[in-house]
Parts: sequence; C-alpha cells; structure tokens
Amino acid sequence: MTSNLVFYDTETTGIHKDFSQIIQCGSIFTDINLGYKDQQNIGSAPLPWIIPQPKAMLTNKKINSFKSNVSHYQMMKDIQHQWKEWCADRPSIFVTYNGHAFDEELIRRQFWCNLLEPYVTNTNQNGRLDLMLMIHNIASFFSEEISIPFFQEGPTLSIKLEHLAKEHGIDVSDAHDAISDCKFMIGLCEVIKNKIPEVFDSFINTSTKEGIKNLLYRDEFLALGEVYRRHAFKYPVVMCGADSSRPNDICLFDLSFDPEEICELDFTEINKLIQAGGRDSPLKKYKINKTIPICSNELLTKNNHFDIEHSKLQRRAEMVKTNEDFQSKVSQAMQDRIMNFPEPDYVEGTIYSGGFPSYKDKDLMQEFHLSDNVEHLVKISRNFEDERFRILAERIICSKYKTDIPQDIMKRFDDLMHERIKTEGKWGSVEKSLQEIEKLLDENSNKEDKEILLATKEHLSSMIL
Repeated sequence: MTSNLVFYDTETTGIHKDFSQIIQCGSIFTDINLGYKDQQNIGSAPLPWIIPQPKAMLTNKKINSFKSNVSHYQMMKDIQHQWKEWCADRPSIFVTYNGHAFDEELIRRQFWCNLLEPYVTNTNQNGRLDLMLMIHNIASFFSEEISIPFFQEGPTLSIKLEHLAKEHGIDVSDAHDAISDCKFMIGLCEVIKNKIPEVFDSFINTSTKEGIKNLLYRDEFLALGEVYRRHAFKYPVVMCGADSSRPNDICLFDLSFDPEEICELDFTEINKLIQAGGRDSPLKKYKINKTIPICSNELLTKNNHFDIEHSKLQRRAEMVKTNEDFQSKVSQAMQDRIMNFPEPDYVEGTIYSGGFPSYKDKDLMQEFHLSDNVEHLVKISRNFEDERFRILAERIICSKYKTDIPQDIMKRFDDLMHERIKTEGKWGSVEKSLQEIEKLLDENSNKEDKEILLATKEHLSSMIL
C-alpha cells in the first residue's frame, strides 16, 4: 500500500528533552508525490512549571504562547487525534528534520506525559524519515545532483534546513516557524524527488524496519554517507551482525578495511571494537528503527565514489557475508555490550525505563480522556496501577481545575511548583533565566529581539509572584 507523508516540526521552550515543552507544532499532510492534502498548525501556553529559555524564545519568537488559552494537554490531544485521522485509511511516513534526535523525542515524551499513546509515528505500519540523515547520504554521494551549501562561505558544508532551503530557492523569510519549516522540508523533498527520484524512493522505502531490513539483506554492499563536523564521509558497508536481545541494533562492516584481517580477530578483540565504536572503527553500530543514511550501491552511477574498485568491494562483501563464525562473534559482542543508562530522577524521564502500561492502565487512560468531571478524574488517577501515570494524571488535573481537588493531590502539585520555580535543577532556573535576559537586553539593540526578551521576562516574573 502506498503511504502518505506527514511533515512535522516543533517549536519549544528549550532544548532539554525532559524539561522543555512544545509550544507550537506544525504538520502538513501530503500524498506520496508531495501533493498537499491537509495541515494542522497548533500551539499552547507553557505549563506553569516549565521555564522558557530566553535564547529558545529568541529563536522561535513564539511569545504569543504566553497569552494562549489552549492548554498543553489539549494541544497534545489534538495533535494525536489529527495524526491518527490522517493515518486511518493508509499508513503514513512521518518526516522530520533532525527529528530522531529532538522533535520526535519531545513528541513521544509529551504524548506520554499526557497519558496518550507515545509511539504513533512508528506503529500501525507507519514509518519515519529523518530528512537530515537523508541529506547526509546525498552530501556524500549525490552532491553534483543536489547542491549542498558551504558553511559561511567557507570550505565546510552546512546541512541546516534553512541554508539548504535557501540554496535551492525556497523562501526562508519565516524560518523557525513550525509550519514554515514543514514547507521547507516539502520544498527540499521536491528538489530531491525531481533530480534523483530513485534516491528519494529508496529512503521512502527504508522508512520502516521492514524496508531497511530488505535493503540490508538484499544488496551485495551498501553506500553509507555521513556528515561529521561539516565534512562528508563515504563508507562501503555490509551487515555483519545484530543484537538478539535488542532487535533494533545492528552492526555494519566497513569494507574500507580488509575483512581477512578483521575476521580473524578473536572474540576479545572484536568485543573491544564493538565497545569502542567510532567512525574510524571497521564495525559501525546503527538502529534499524531510525533512519540510516544508507542507499544501494546500485544507485551510484559512478565507480569512483570509493577509493577501492567495485569488484574488490564485492569480494570483500562476500567474505563477510559467508563468514558465519565472524558474524556470530560480532552478534555476541553486540549482545554483551554494557549499556549504562542512568536511572531517571524524575517522572518525565521514565518513558523508556518503567515498562509499558498494563491493560487496566490503558483502559483508565481512555476513560480519563473522555471525562470532564474533576471528581471522576481524581478517582481514575487513584486507580492507576503504575505510580508514574498517577503522578502525570494529577498534574493534568491540577493544571485544568482550580477547585474541588483533594488536599493530598494539591499538596503534591504545590511541591512540584515550588521545586521547579523556586529551586535550580535540570529544568533550569527562573532566577538565572531572568539574569540572562538582562544580559541579552544590554547586548541586543534589535527592536524585535528586545520585545521578545521583555515578554519572556514578564512571563518568568509572573511565575514567581
């Protein structure tokens, strides 16, 4: 079934994935040929315990959010409802720019913090494509077809969305607005689709786990391209192992290295290579549930992309593919990796650490979203089996209602407000943000910037009254 596309972008109060908030989300819905079908542009007020960062506000300019009468809870409900509606008849591919690292993580966390299903973008046959990683591959192998701008007229590359859009004649006068950034992404996709349609189609086809698996297991070897420190790097690679305990984690062999030397290493040495990682390693780790900047070598029309002859790369790829002992050692080393993830200190960071909700809690979440009665909502919150969802439900209730809230719930909410506003932590500091604003006001003569800073100052000052 042919997929539709959902381009989305967010504007936020800061860059910390657990303690920043989406204040605008723009989404544009298109068919697979980039034909416009629908859009949503929605924003909300900051939550009362969220500290907007001055530099973030200077970038996104969304000071109108301070006066918004739309709650964060309502905004996230509306986003999810719209996205699910768009995907009802057929699956969609959710397209972001640098989204795997930021936008999607915020979307997931804030769906989850509002008791909503967090994994909309990669379930029910939906796929996800990080356009920035697609550009990594294009910068490495297709820069003659798709021009990549230089950074500040220098010798290094810039893959900022705004710079790429400008390079290809796309109006960037309204950059850092969520819906405008979606239009930039669509415009860039149109350029790619028109000039190198086979590459565009390849990344569309590998936007799901099944699609990337088909590519990894089919081709003799693949072309991996990455931009690191504004320089493009090219790697001929072939799959050489996977982590059975973490099914999304795979390992690629860099055919720039002679497999005869690497395949003869004992398990201890292979394990060291896996643990160390890095771009200079012959063994490169990736996740198949995220965009990998990779394409078939068949799409490379020239034979000089790599310093090694194509026939030699073919032979090396075959050596890796047929060496079951080496693949077994790599897979075991992948499984034996030490994964030291610190235990989250706050409920916002527990989306991946506390397990999935029980069937009972899922049913309670649905009931919660259908109710407008504070007493009923309180009753639901007390019935959650998972303590995390009780905490999150109480926050929603206290943000929405001012009366008829039980004393114990109100006490916990007041403690949260005191912690986040009166003390300094990972969430920031109201006092330090106000100090930063004063410094920026002294340094900045731009009228619009001053208005943004003063509005942010007013909002922060109101938080401590």
